[in-house]
Amino acid sequence: MRLSARNQLEGIIRSIHEGPVNSEIGIEVAPAVLVHAQISTASVKRLQLEVGKKAYAIIKTDSVMVGVD
Repeated sequence: MRLSARNQLEGIIRSIHEGPVNSEIGIEVAPAVLVHAQISTASVKRLQLEVGKKAYAIIKTDSVMVGVD
């Protein structure tokens, strides 16, 4: 797999919460550090994602917002 995105974090799938349309995937990229992604449930099935399987969190964004009370 070759991508232009530089932020590619290898990890292990620790959770999959499937919904009818979208699913949330939790990937552990370092001990006790999880990255969560929301993808289509169809993609979960197409990629054959399973808890315990190796996967990559690929982050491509133009901005990150932070807020406080």
